[in-house]
Amino acid sequence: MALRHGPGGFFIHRVVTGGGMLSYQHGYHAGNLADVHKHALLAVMLDYLTQKPKPLSYLETHSGRGLYALDAPEAQKTGEAAQGILRVADWFAPGHPYARILADTRARFGTNAYPGSPMIAAQMLRAGDRLTLAELHPQEHAALQGVAGPFGAVVLREDGLKMALARTPPMPRRGLMLIDPSYEVKDDYSALPRLVSALHAKWNVGTITLWYPVLTSGAHRPMLFALEAASFPKVLRHEVGFAPARDGHGMVGSGLFIINAPFGLSDEAARLGRLFAGL
Repeated sequence: MALRHGPGGFFIHRVVTGGGMLSYQHGYHAGNLADVHKHALLAVMLDYLTQKPKPLSYLETHSGRGLYALDAPEAQKTGEAAQGILRVADWFAPGHPYARILADTRARFGTNAYPGSPMIAAQMLRAGDRLTLAELHPQEHAALQGVAGPFGAVVLREDGLKMALARTPPMPRRGLMLIDPSYEVKDDYSALPRLVSALHAKWNVGTITLWYPVLTSGAHRPMLFALEAASFPKVLRHEVGFAPARDGHGMVGSGLFIINAPFGLSDEAARLGRLFAGL
C-alpha cells in the first residue's frame, strides 16, 4: 500500500496478495494479549467519549468479522486467547468498560463469545452516534454485516484506508477512528505516517488511533520515527511487551499511537503497562 498524491489529492495504491485478496483472518488471534491491550484502551476511550451528550462518529478501517468464538477451531489451534484474555481477565474489575463489554457480549452471544473492536463500539455507542466499518475480505465482511448491521452500523466492503480518506471529516465531527491493519502488506509501515497526516489535516479534532505490532525485526520502528516527527497534538504512544505466542513468532508486543487522546487515558495505559510488565 502506498499513499500518493494526484490532481484531486491523496489516493491509495494497494498491492494485494495472490488471488487479489488479503488473506488475514483474526479468528486465529482473537482475545490474544495484543487484543487485550488494544481493546481495553479502546473501551476506556469510548466510555469517556460517550459520557458527554454530544453525538460522535466511530470509523474503523480493518474491521474483521466483529465477533469471535474462543472455543472455535481457529482459536484452539493457536492458543492465543488462552495466553490472553482467558489468562488476564482478572486485571479488569466488573465496572471497567472492557469488563462490562465482555460481560455484555457473553450475555448476548454466548459464554465463549469475544468482541472485536467493531462490536465493542457497536455495544457502547448510543442512539444518534454513527458507526462506519470497512472490511474487504468477503467472508469476514458478510459475518460483520450479520452482527454489526443490527446495531445500525454502516458496513462497507471496501479498502478501509480509502474509506478513511473519503469519509473524513465525518459527521458528527466529534469521534474516533481506529486504523488496525494486519500489516500483511509491508508498504503499510512507510505509507501509514503519510495517511495519518492526511487524515489529521482533514479532521484535526478526531481521535485517530493506530495499532501496530512490536516486532523483533524492528520493521515498525521507522514508521514510529516518522509519526513522532510529525508533531501531532495530544499524542499518547503506548507499548506493552509479552512473550511470543509460539516459537519463532516475531510479535513480542502491542503498540498504540493515539492523536487527540482523551483525558485520563494515560492513567489506564500506565496501569496496563505495569500489569503487562509483571507477566
